[in-house]
Amino acid sequence: MSDANLFAQQESNRRRSVWLVAGFILFFAWVGFGGDVAWALLSRGGPEGHQHVVPVIGIVTTLAAAGICWYSWRYGSERILWATGAWELIEPATPEQKQLVNVVEEMAIAAGLPKPRIWIVPDDDPNAFATGRDPATASIAVTEGLLKTLNRDELQAVVAHEMAHVQNLDTRLMTLLAAMVGAIALMSDGLGRMTRGGGRTLGNVAAKESDSGKGGNPLGILVLVLWLLTLVVAPIVSRLMAMAVSRKREYLADATGAQFTRNPDALASALEKLTAAAAPTRALTQGAAHLCIVDPTGNSFAAKEGFLGDLFASHPPIAQRIIRLKGMAYQAAKQVAGGQQQ
Repeated sequence: MSDANLFAQQESNRRRSVWLVAGFILFFAWVGFGGDVAWALLSRGGPEGHQHVVPVIGIVTTLAAAGICWYSWRYGSERILWATGAWELIEPATPEQKQLVNVVEEMAIAAGLPKPRIWIVPDDDPNAFATGRDPATASIAVTEGLLKTLNRDELQAVVAHEMAHVQNLDTRLMTLLAAMVGAIALMSDGLGRMTRGGGRTLGNVAAKESDSGKGGNPLGILVLVLWLLTLVVAPIVSRLMAMAVSRKREYLADATGAQFTRNPDALASALEKLTAAAAPTRALTQGAAHLCIVDPTGNSFAAKEGFLGDLFASHPPIAQRIIRLKGMAYQAAKQVAGGQQQ
């Protein structure tokens, strides 16, 4: 049953990755060609040279979306690691680093996966994340604060959690999401600036049409309003989508990681220490928050249950995760006790 669940999760993440890429390209196509349609309708009948005929925006944005998808697939994980300032651990120089290498090797064997590359994030706040297209290209990054805060069992539990993300192919989906959330935010900002500049041209056309008694084009105005609304809403929706995807995968990674270590209490203890840290992980941007084992942004909604937590938090409530892990530990202890009595 565990193998079946693993393969089902991997196949689900493959499908989601394909749909994510397709939806991303279609969204950029709508933004581009929608802007072209609005511009063409509003400039129809305007002065010579001001009429918009060639759908330049649509062609550029669609090609840009395809390029971003390819780049995210090929280099997304490297860009995320670069953005955090992480450096790769090749030759461990301290006892903490040697312990980390040993733990990663152990958990790679437990998961039946190749050993991932190991990175250190120069941040005192304890946190960790995994990234990569597949197990062969996976990387696990931990902060300096994590190495200082956790004991060996707790560190092993955190690494096991991240190895579970690698095994389930969560890293592929989450890396694509991180890159695309950032791209949508940049696109929205860039087109918003362009719109503010081009708005003067459309305003002059509309004014001349009004002076000539033609009035504005209602369909063009409607398309323009929908287009502008898309630019405003898209960054928010994309980030909420990334948070929702992350929340669904954290419980599964907790359970799978606990199976690797056979020590759910260790992960529960690690989560308690991580959530007790007062400062946010400043090396990690909001766009990559959903990759981490705990929310690195200091989001006040992370501890809330119910609608607000589900909507605005990138992770499920730590308290709920700890309760589930302690429940797993209790069941395991109960089974062991029952076997000894027999």
